[in-house]
Amino acid sequence: MGKKSRQLNRTSATSPSTPGAVGPRQPCPCGSGRRYKACHGSEDGAPSVYVHRPFEGLRGEADVVALREFVPAATAPLELLGSDRTVLLCSLLPAAAPALVREDGTIWLGLQVQHAYGDPSRDLAAVLLKALDAEPGTMVGLAEAPGDGPRLQDLVGSAPLDVTVHQGFDYWVADLEDSDGSMAAALEQANDAAAPTQRVEDVEAAYWTSVGNREYLRWVLPHDEELVLDAFARLHVAHAEHLVDDDRLIGMFRAHGLAVPVWDLPLGTGAEVLAEPTARLVTALTEAMESVTPLTSEERAARAGLASRQLTIR
Repeated sequence: MGKKSRQLNRTSATSPSTPGAVGPRQPCPCGSGRRYKACHGSEDGAPSVYVHRPFEGLRGEADVVALREFVPAATAPLELLGSDRTVLLCSLLPAAAPALVREDGTIWLGLQVQHAYGDPSRDLAAVLLKALDAEPGTMVGLAEAPGDGPRLQDLVGSAPLDVTVHQGFDYWVADLEDSDGSMAAALEQANDAAAPTQRVEDVEAAYWTSVGNREYLRWVLPHDEELVLDAFARLHVAHAEHLVDDDRLIGMFRAHGLAVPVWDLPLGTGAEVLAEPTARLVTALTEAMESVTPLTSEERAARAGLASRQLTIR
């Protein structure tokens, strides 16, 4: 086979023939980490449904995405429709368990899990329904795709999501005895791996974090991604995307259909001082998204730069 033919074959295997489609050897957009042909592009029973924005319509959608993707230790109570059972949404559970039924009957529902069946909202609902029928002290898992069952939006109420960020995972065992010290050792390992994180006060889904000797703000925005890109292009040209002196908007990533801008912050910034400037930026961002004026050439260039630095993680 000639060189050009080999190159053509490789290109056709990795690139889709239809604009907007996914090539068989490209990463599956569901976030499983597998190639598309081995996941949602498979014909042998792999997941068949991929939902681009699975938590749309859920109150606190942006915070749910943040807890699922980058907040190490956080919880939020859920209002379960038609039931008085207590359900606590958790970023991460021991062993990445999908759910735990506590001895008192409380259900802990985990967001950071190892399965990926295309619609994490439907996965969560399936796990929750299994947990409602499970015995206290039980770990509940999901070994196969849930099918056409309800989604989390169908099972919970519309109360605002009240997120508590924990500095470590001690809440896992706060009510348990550790007679042999094994839990303490496991907790120490988990806590050492968790980057310090705080939610910015009074701003939905904005989280400060410290990673090594760097500080960042990651902010999940519950708006259409195209509107967000246009708005930040306008703000960038107007030099209005800054939060504090010497910060830098370093790019965005996509998670479950939402844009997540990320700022690199000066060392020592902390979370507390970000509340006021982030709230101001909410106003500026809203005004920029509502603008109907076409982007200028400079704004289009800024938008292209932002789009080129985007990273899709889910």
